[in-house]
Amino acid sequence: MKKLILENYQSPGDTVMLTAAVRDLHLLYPGQYITDVRTHCPMLWENNPYITPLDDNDPEVQYIQMNYPLIHQSNTLPYHFIHGFIQYLNFELGTAIYPTAFKGDIHLTPEETSWMSQVHEITGNDDPFWIIVAGGKFDFTCKWWDVKRYQEVVDHFAGTIQFVQVGEALHNHPPLKNVIDLRGKTDLRQLLRLVYHSVGILTPVSLPMHLAAAVQLNPGLQRLRPCVVIAGGREPVHWEAYPNHQFIHTIGALPCCATGGCWRSRVLPLGDGDEKDNEDQLCLNPVGFLPKCMDIISAQEVIKKIELFLIAS
Repeated sequence: MKKLILENYQSPGDTVMLTAAVRDLHLLYPGQYITDVRTHCPMLWENNPYITPLDDNDPEVQYIQMNYPLIHQSNTLPYHFIHGFIQYLNFELGTAIYPTAFKGDIHLTPEETSWMSQVHEITGNDDPFWIIVAGGKFDFTCKWWDVKRYQEVVDHFAGTIQFVQVGEALHNHPPLKNVIDLRGKTDLRQLLRLVYHSVGILTPVSLPMHLAAAVQLNPGLQRLRPCVVIAGGREPVHWEAYPNHQFIHTIGALPCCATGGCWRSRVLPLGDGDEKDNEDQLCLNPVGFLPKCMDIISAQEVIKKIELFLIAS
C-alpha cells in the first residue's frame, strides 16, 4: 500500500473539496493507498475513515502539495470544483479517479447527530431554522453583498423563518437584527452540527455553501438541503453550484463577466500588502463598496429564491 500525505493550506471550502478527492481515491482504488493530510482544518477530517496518521519522516511516504490548476479553465470547460483536486491527483499518481458523489465527504458520528443543536440550547425547542452568512473574509470583498439587503430578507420572513447568523469572528460579519447571533461562537465541528440541524442556508460563495451539500441530511429533512447562494459574477456557475442550490449569478449580464467569472478578489485596495491589491485583482465595476455584479442583486430576488423552497415544503 502506497503511503500518501496530501498537503493544502487554503480555505476550509477548499478542504471540503479535498475530502471528496480522498474519498474517491479510496473507493476507486480500495486497499492500494494509506492517506494522511496536512491542512488548516483538522476538524473537517475528524471521523474520516480514509485518514490514517502518517509520520512526515517516514521514507516510504509520498508527499503531495495539492492544487487544482483546473480552475484556470473553469470559464471554458464544464467542470465543477469537485473535479479540481481529483484531476491533480490523477496527474500525480497516474490514476483515473472520478467523483463518486456530488459533494464533499464530511463525517458526523451518531453521537454528534444525536446532540441537540446550539439553537435548541438557546431556544429550548427544535423549531426549524435557516443559517445566514451576511459577510465574508476581508481579503475577498468581491464576495460581499449589502448587509442592509440581508436585513431586508430577514425582516421579510419574520415569523416564518428563524435565521441563525454565523461567521468567523476575525472576518467581516456585521450584526443583523432579529436573528439568533452565533457569530464567532461556533468552531468548525459545531458549525457542521449546526448545518446538520438546519433546514436551509443563505450565503455568499463560502464554506457553508459547500457544507450545505457535504453534511449529511437530518432524517427530518426529506429533500436536499436548501441553499440560496448570492454569487454575482465572480465564479462560473458550473464550477461552484450544487443540485440543492438556487445560485444567484450575473454571468453574461455585465461586460466584466460577459464570457465567464471574473475571479477578481477586491472592490478597492486595502493597503495590507496582499497581492490581491494588484490592479488585475481589483473589481472592474465597483459601486461604492460592492462590485456591480453584487449590487444589482436585489433583496426581492433573494426572497423569491428562498420562497421557492417554502412553496415546495
